[in-house]
Amino acid sequence: MKSFLGALNPIAFTLGPIEVHWYGIIIASAVVLAVILSVKEGRKRGIIEDDIYDMLLWALPFSIISARIYYVIFQWSYYANHLGEIYRIWDGGIAIYGALIGALITVIVFCRKRNIPVWLMLDVVAPTVIMAQGIGRWGNFMNQEAYGAVTSLSFLQKLHLPAFIIQQMNIQGAYRQPTFLYESLWDIIGFVLLICLRRRSNLFKRGEVFFSYVIWYSFGRFFIEQMRTDSLMLGALRVSQWLSVILFVGAVTGWILRRYWEPLEPWYADGITNLDRK
Repeated sequence: MKSFLGALNPIAFTLGPIEVHWYGIIIASAVVLAVILSVKEGRKRGIIEDDIYDMLLWALPFSIISARIYYVIFQWSYYANHLGEIYRIWDGGIAIYGALIGALITVIVFCRKRNIPVWLMLDVVAPTVIMAQGIGRWGNFMNQEAYGAVTSLSFLQKLHLPAFIIQQMNIQGAYRQPTFLYESLWDIIGFVLLICLRRRSNLFKRGEVFFSYVIWYSFGRFFIEQMRTDSLMLGALRVSQWLSVILFVGAVTGWILRRYWEPLEPWYADGITNLDRK
């Protein structure tokens, strides 16, 4: 049997008294890459580069705050007695759905203020968001969180995983299902599909790339969340499962209704049209 070293250090380096965590580095890297790709795609659709940068300046802090608020709300039984830990996001404990809700509200408000088509902006950024989510799961990996049920070493070896992943999945003396990896792969596959399909003419109306993202992500998240053992619970299901169902149904319904009620909605590939500029 192959032997493994201990768990990876979640701290990348220190700057005096400041500890820089891999979690933050990975999340920041994912955001930077997402912005670069969004700006590139935005140019093709007639969205000014500075508008995307300005939107990020608002969306990023609000999404982090809402992600933490979401997590704290559903873990209030703990944080009610540990108020001093509420702000310690570097220790983990931010919910991606909370971040997405905060970011979505920011995008809607920002686009309406700048007179930018909201659905078009959501279509531009949606694929890069799911890509960032896939990369961000490796921050959970470094913190040894977002894991699944107890499994065996032989099972992990049969998945042909690298040794460093297997050793990191040894949590509290037991090997765990690498659910962070399952979701990361699901997200990256979704990213590839979206960027390939959205370039086809007369395939997606405005808003439908975004709906596709919501449908893809929520569908996979529902089943992967079922495998996790560190999830926030609400009754018989996990909080993220309830929200996944709501988002999946809402996105499918929204797609169908928009096709029916707004048949003249521009195609995504057309970008900003003369009608938008009026």
